[in-house]
Order: sequence, then structure tokens, then C-alpha cells
Amino acid sequence: MPITTVVKVGGGLLADAGSLDTALAAIEIISRDVALLVVPGGGPFADVVRDIDRQFGLSDTAAHWMAILGMDQYAQLIASRLPNGVLVSGVGDIEAALAQRQLPVLAPYQWMREADPLPHSWDVTSDSIAAWVAGQVGASRLVLVKPSGASGPDMVDPCFDSVLRPHLTVAIVKVDEIDQLRTTVRRA
Repeated sequence: MPITTVVKVGGGLLADAGSLDTALAAIEIISRDVALLVVPGGGPFADVVRDIDRQFGLSDTAAHWMAILGMDQYAQLIASRLPNGVLVSGVGDIEAALAQRQLPVLAPYQWMREADPLPHSWDVTSDSIAAWVAGQVGASRLVLVKPSGASGPDMVDPCFDSVLRPHLTVAIVKVDEIDQLRTTVRRA
């Protein structure tokens, strides 16, 4: 079963446990009928790296990999809160999870470290990583789930557009409008 949609769960949802639970409940229901891959944001895990970078002046490379390790931590949390969620680290794991009717949640560090496809810069966030992953798995749609208050021109990072594949449709769904997630995913 090929992945049709990558759903990136923004780290900003961690500011409110209810928001995260609402998003994950919707994702779990949709995953019963649609082959999804969940990609975590960085959220407060990446924010700790930003703080340490400001304090100690990390190299761009060290900050990049530390922030991606933060995504792995969030992936652990997401997988543990989804009844059928399973942590995966690459294409083979994703395929095996789908074959077992599980919902794959990507811990991206290992895959990103092996491929190293993106610049090492704070201009690259989990949004660009999710876009790259969506291209690699051949998904037709990428849905970015953002916190309720998200708005403005900084909804995605500066690198995002350069990573998108031509066939990939992108939608942004705010958690307070999570019903749009069902509609958006089913159109893929």
C-alpha cells in the first residue's frame, strides 16, 4: 500500500495537550482508510537546541542534527499516543508498518543522516524535512497540521519551496479546524 499522504504534526501543538490529542485522534481515524505517514515537528525539543545555540554558538551542522534528534523525541511521543502508531526510521520500516496495518510515525534522524539532503541551517525546519520525505515516499499530498493561532507569511520555513516536488500538493490545517484534515486527506 503506497503512502498517499504525509501528515506533519507541528511541534507547536505540544503547547496544549488537548490540541495534540485532537489532531492525533483525527489522524488515527483517517489512517484506517488512507495510507498515511506521520512526520513530527520539532517544537520545544528544537527550541532547546535554539536556546543552546544562542548560548554556546553551535556550528550549523551540530545545531541541524541536534534539532532533528528533537524530532525523533517528538516521534516517540506521537507513536506512544496513537493506538496503532509505530515508530519507523526509513522506507523499509514504513512499508512493514503499513503491511501490518499500523500507522508509521517517522523518527527522521537516521534517514536524514544517511541521505543528508538539506542545508544545515535554521532556514530548514521540520516542514522542509516533511516535504523532502513526502517526495521520497511518492506521496501526492503533504498536510501540515499547525496550532490554532498560526498565521502569516512565516507558516513554513525559507527552504520549504525549494524542497517541494512538482506532483506534491500542500495543505495547511490548523488544529482548531481539524475537520478539514479529513476532507483534505480524502482528496489526495
